Amino acid sequence: MKHTPAGFVLPLALALLTAGCTMLGPDYEQPVAVVETNWLEYEDPLLDESLPMVPEWWKNAFTDPVLDQLITLALQDNLTLRSAGLRVLQARQQLAIAIGNQYPQQQDVSGSAQRARSNERTDEVYDLGFNVSWEADVWGRFRRQVESASAALDASLASYDGVTISLIADVARAYLLIRTNQRRRDVALYNVGLQTESVRITTAKFEAGQTSALDVDQAETLLYDTIASVSGFETSVQQFTNSLAVLLGRPPQDLSGLLGATQPIPTVAPEVALGMPQDLIRRRPDIRVAERQLAAQSAQIGFAITDLYPSFGLSGSIGTTANTRIGQDYDDLFSSDTSRYGIAGGFTWNIFNYGRLRSNVRLQDAFFQQLLEDYRQTVLQAQADVENSVVAYLNSHDQLEALESAADAAQRAADISALQYEDGLITYNTVITTLNALATQQDQLAVSQGAVAANLVGVYRALGGGWELRQTDDPVQLIPEETREEMQERTKYWDKTFE
Repeated sequence: MKHTPAGFVLPLALALLTAGCTMLGPDYEQPVAVVETNWLEYEDPLLDESLPMVPEWWKNAFTDPVLDQLITLALQDNLTLRSAGLRVLQARQQLAIAIGNQYPQQQDVSGSAQRARSNERTDEVYDLGFNVSWEADVWGRFRRQVESASAALDASLASYDGVTISLIADVARAYLLIRTNQRRRDVALYNVGLQTESVRITTAKFEAGQTSALDVDQAETLLYDTIASVSGFETSVQQFTNSLAVLLGRPPQDLSGLLGATQPIPTVAPEVALGMPQDLIRRRPDIRVAERQLAAQSAQIGFAITDLYPSFGLSGSIGTTANTRIGQDYDDLFSSDTSRYGIAGGFTWNIFNYGRLRSNVRLQDAFFQQLLEDYRQTVLQAQADVENSVVAYLNSHDQLEALESAADAAQRAADISALQYEDGLITYNTVITTLNALATQQDQLAVSQGAVAANLVGVYRALGGGWELRQTDDPVQLIPEETREEMQERTKYWDKTFE
């Protein structure tokens, strides 16, 4: 019975295709991590576990149009966020490469033309051929690569979300620090006014012979010390403004056009929509990054196991050759008489490297277990972050109420002592004490007001709020148009991707 190459190879190819349903290695399962059922302070009236957190939490928390505009600009122009978007684009290209590996891995078209002269005879040979080879995915080798690359793409998207959350929180924090230091500067200037009047009174009483020069010296000491603090607050305002400019994707510059005139520290809506602790696993990007990295590594175990088994492949070629020595010419290249083809099947098996390959499987599994422990640690740390930020927010609220009462009392004491000193009822030591206490209490009040707002930002940052603003998984849409145009200009290979 006559056997043709096709009669041997085609059944082999069919067998390879039907065997492609095998997937070596462990199938990934969602990991289990310890999550509490309630927050420690869940009974506090300022906390609400029943309401979901809105994506644009800062709008409800502060109702400050300037802050809203700054965050919008940062989301458009921040360079770190753009870099994160480009990492997502890289991950998508890695996935495309992994998908492409499932198809013929080597393809080439070759051609040649030769002219030779011998014994006064000139011969010409023309050749054109196409070669292709394909490794069958019998054990799921390439499918595990696709699985790993797909999980890595998900992880890069979660990382992008994490950058978004950090950016929103950093912009809010920089803005609040600017307003806090502006308020502290204004408080210092207010006290400069009071202390200047005190110097005037002590000087007048000294010139009238009613007091000694000690009162004047004490009054001037307090005044100039307060004046010195104003410069420190001005420095802080400028430094935080420079930090804000960088967050907006700009060099340090005058942002008075965006910040406007000095404004009070934004007051906060005291109630916080916490949601349940279980929501963190879905919401916190760092947890999602850790989980997706775990999934990607699980597929790498299966990929390593496939190296222990033989790989099967097919190769084939088709071509045509025309030689003038036997009466053919260039036109005969495309006739059936000059055509040729070949097809072959085979396998390779690294049976002499089993020790190294088994060690690689153990290596990948140990790496998976490490990532699993890292994931569980990330879940624990996320809960601790929320608890820490919540207790800081609640306690700063209580502290603010006490400091408001202390500042009011200090103002009354300073007013009374000034009147009594003018009437000669008390010494200047009492006045200097009350003026110093007033400046201190008012400054602490401003710091506390800023701390309440900053701690609220910390709560929402710990909860993972803000990433839901991303409306697409398409990395192209995460990159600004001008960046896409720059990339197109450089290589010309992005046209179809960016259309």
